[in-house]
Amino acid sequence: HVQLVESGGGSVQAGGSLRLSCAASGATASSYCLGWVRQAPGKEREGVAAFDRDGRSSDADSVKGRFAISKDNAKNTWYLQMNSLKPEDTGLYYCARRAGSWPTCEIGDFGYWGQGTQVTVS
Repeated sequence: HVQLVESGGGSVQAGGSLRLSCAASGATASSYCLGWVRQAPGKEREGVAAFDRDGRSSDADSVKGRFAISKDNAKNTWYLQMNSLKPEDTGLYYCARRAGSWPTCEIGDFGYWGQGTQVTVS
């Protein structure tokens, strides 16, 4: 049974920082596409940052230079460091991982999802 549990969300003023964590049980963090997806009220889910199965990272243009994804394979945990937060970063942040070790790494490929953690920037 795979379970992803996010933590680290909260409320912060613009310009502040937060670090999200995703702890995976029943699933490894190595050799799989995994990452972070967010959803703002009234908007579609948006991919924020991800590692593909070969460990290459990518992030959305809207967060480049401000957010950074990292992971600890030994702990089966991945992180999202968010700096210089803006009000438009407000939303529910999900961690996710692909079920199979396939090469593509898009939102539609994620099979396992966490419950989400709220980030509010004012």
